[in-house]
Amino acid sequence: MTTTLPETATAYVQAINTHDAAAFIDLFADDAVVDDAGRTFRGLTEIKGWSDHEIFDAQVTLEVLGVAGRDGETVVTAKVDGKFDRTGLPDPLIMDHYIAVAGDKIAGLTCRLAGEKRAT
Repeated sequence: MTTTLPETATAYVQAINTHDAAAFIDLFADDAVVDDAGRTFRGLTEIKGWSDHEIFDAQVTLEVLGVAGRDGETVVTAKVDGKFDRTGLPDPLIMDHYIAVAGDKIAGLTCRLAGEKRAT
């Protein structure tokens, strides 16, 4: 694993850590799909609603622990912190963020607990 982030993944982490909701949503393609622990959000309107509530209202921050390339995606493993309900979540909360890019936009984002298998 490396800690060198590709440009789009760097911008993703930076937008979250600086709480810049406008920069975050600007990273996504119009028809992007987000899968957050099995909940699916399609298109910018749904992604904005999800990110406003789940990331920015909760003041989430990411501490990047590792980066890998896998099946055409960048996988960012990060410690997640913020002001959100931690009931039933591991401590520390480590998540894998699978980022698929088309051009210079995020086309797909899947967030899972680190090591958890994704459905195929």
